[in-house]
Amino acid sequence: MTEALLLPLLRDPARLAALPLAHWDGLLRQARASNLIGRLALAAPPSAPAPVQPHLLAARRLVEHQRHAIRWECNHLAEALDGLQLPVVLLKGGAYALADQPAARGRLFGDIDLLVPRTMLGPVEAALMARGWTSGGTEAYDQRYYRQWMHELPPMVNHRRGTVVDVHHNLLPLSARRVPDAERLLADSLPIPGTPFRRLGPCDQVLHCASHLFHEGDLRNGLRDLLDLQALLQEHSEQPDFWPALEARARLHGLEWPLLLGLRYSERLLGQKLPSGLQEALQAHCGWSDARLAWMDWLYLGLLQAPLPSAWRLPEHLAAAGLYLRAHALRMPPVLLARHLARKAVLRVFKHSSRGP
Repeated sequence: MTEALLLPLLRDPARLAALPLAHWDGLLRQARASNLIGRLALAAPPSAPAPVQPHLLAARRLVEHQRHAIRWECNHLAEALDGLQLPVVLLKGGAYALADQPAARGRLFGDIDLLVPRTMLGPVEAALMARGWTSGGTEAYDQRYYRQWMHELPPMVNHRRGTVVDVHHNLLPLSARRVPDAERLLADSLPIPGTPFRRLGPCDQVLHCASHLFHEGDLRNGLRDLLDLQALLQEHSEQPDFWPALEARARLHGLEWPLLLGLRYSERLLGQKLPSGLQEALQAHCGWSDARLAWMDWLYLGLLQAPLPSAWRLPEHLAAAGLYLRAHALRMPPVLLARHLARKAVLRVFKHSSRGP
């Protein structure tokens, strides 16, 4: 497996100044594969080798362009939803960028995620469609699956600009084992100054980041999300009583175990300082044994260190397969999962056979 350079160097950027040119190629590849090239470019010293400088400059310009683009796109969304008189909460990267939070520094963005009341999904979808967003191209079964079981509408793509909006009514699928209290998420959200949007409260931002990371079956953005989590912890932990509030909020939403894993790997991989006894309390609330935590460590620790997937050995491939299966099991109960996977398999067979030899 290619040496995992990215995590140690992002954790201690001062070491970049002495990094030999021969190691920069692997580092840049790992940063791109992990969607962290922007963070690396901002952390790199001016003394980085000359052949590396064009890559870093391009990444810095991309970061700057995306920050402008996401504000531009949010202006369009604000215009589209202006007449609905409802709370619209920006999630993840969009919130970090518009609120100018530390987690946005060097972050690259994909789609824009919104959280709205479930009762307003129809009006929101209609308003976006009137302004050029559509979820066309999704198969009829997938449309039904999204609308019946998921926590969001099918992704909506703007036919003029190609931008993607995900409209959520919760943070996790309705078929998941524990579903957060969406009404409390919206009620306790905070305004983003200078915009018509809101963002989740401090504890809910942390819990959303952790739950998103540890419900995913693909860790290509795993290290990026873990760095987001650390940035949120460092930002919000300056508030009085943040840690007790975070633990209480995790219990309210049933998200103790994603928080436990997020804190565990933030401490182990990034050196995050945590209150004494917090992890033990969360583990007790989850009812997780030490053996179960060791199993989670085997699944996550190697993949979160972001080596190039092309250099994975058998353990990494097995861990990736295990996470993929685990994510599906978390998303829905066994009977529903079996029915869903069987239906998808049959649809693929018929689709393939209809194309002919």
